[in-house]
Amino acid sequence: MQPARIAIAGGSIGGLTAACLLRDADHDVTVLERSSTELEQRGAGIGLLEASARYLVTRAGVAIDDISIATDRIRYLGRSGRIIHEQAHRYRFSSWNTIYRRLLDVFGPDRYRLGHEVVAWAPAAEAVTVQLAGGASIEADLLVCADGVGSSARARLQPDSSARYAGYVAWRGMVPEGELEPALAQRLGEAITYHVLANSHILVYPIPGLDGSVVPGERLINFVWYRNYLEGEELDELLSDRDGQRRQLSVPPGKVADHHQGEVRATAAARLPADLADVVLGTKALFLQVVYDIEVERMAFDRVCLIGDAACVARPHAAAGTAKAAEDGWALAAALAKAESIERALADWEPRQVRLGRALVERARRIGRRSQVDNTWVPGDPELLFGLHAAGER
Repeated sequence: MQPARIAIAGGSIGGLTAACLLRDADHDVTVLERSSTELEQRGAGIGLLEASARYLVTRAGVAIDDISIATDRIRYLGRSGRIIHEQAHRYRFSSWNTIYRRLLDVFGPDRYRLGHEVVAWAPAAEAVTVQLAGGASIEADLLVCADGVGSSARARLQPDSSARYAGYVAWRGMVPEGELEPALAQRLGEAITYHVLANSHILVYPIPGLDGSVVPGERLINFVWYRNYLEGEELDELLSDRDGQRRQLSVPPGKVADHHQGEVRATAAARLPADLADVVLGTKALFLQVVYDIEVERMAFDRVCLIGDAACVARPHAAAGTAKAAEDGWALAAALAKAESIERALADWEPRQVRLGRALVERARRIGRRSQVDNTWVPGDPELLFGLHAAGER
């Protein structure tokens, strides 16, 4: 296919991966990011699966050890802090900020348009007119919508694919490694450490520092703690920030109401193993993300498509959200390279990506239910391993 004009709505990790890949294929790519400033998620940790790092490592020549931290074991602690299960298994961890910054450096600022919110689009002759907030518009041959969990594109194209609350939220935070007692920092830096309690579980792992440093002593120790809240008044009250604003998807650091932070810290001190409680108690500003399921029937619509979290959203238990977004971009670039037209490329690309998304959503749903509802989470069960296409896949 001849090079095309491609607009990408959303400049997060999925949108940037797709942008880099499509530009490498000689397409004319513009990223339209609604935020007026470069994005930031305050260092939140991610499991770095192969698909998430593939572009940086294979195309940009970035050393994997420069953007991630490897751990070689999975460890479970009992309430007393005693190790109750340990197995050899290698994972890599990074942070959202680290991967985003590296991808943005590779793509460059020239075609990364901040403050450009896509509000609508309309078909034109063998093209699409992309309308922006403020009244401006651009012409493209293909619009790739990578506008995340709260995707307005998904709401327009798949209005029945609404978010379904999973019944719990992920409390999150991180502590500088250097602020922990050295022996504790070493223990938590060498493994992913779990504790499973009634209708809940917490995991702790090392990630790069806020500046991307992977040097021991300059890194962060990151935690994710899944806790149940009833939909309705209880969840609404949790999501009302300290200024009284009711948030929809998350409450960022510095905005969680003090009484909720106090309750989490008190529960950590009372119920978690000391090693893990120290991380929660040492976090200066807790934040939380609501856990949702979102599935779609379709991802391609004439000359418009959805990728990453704009298409489907899986619970975080498979650590595959960024990997799925990146994989959508890799598959789209491959389909465009093989097909004679954009329409044919999207028709070839869509079925496999829809199946992948549905399978991931269902697998993550099963994992979450085992911990948060059924209390059947068994340390060492291979289904609990991270992976995009399958549990345990790198």
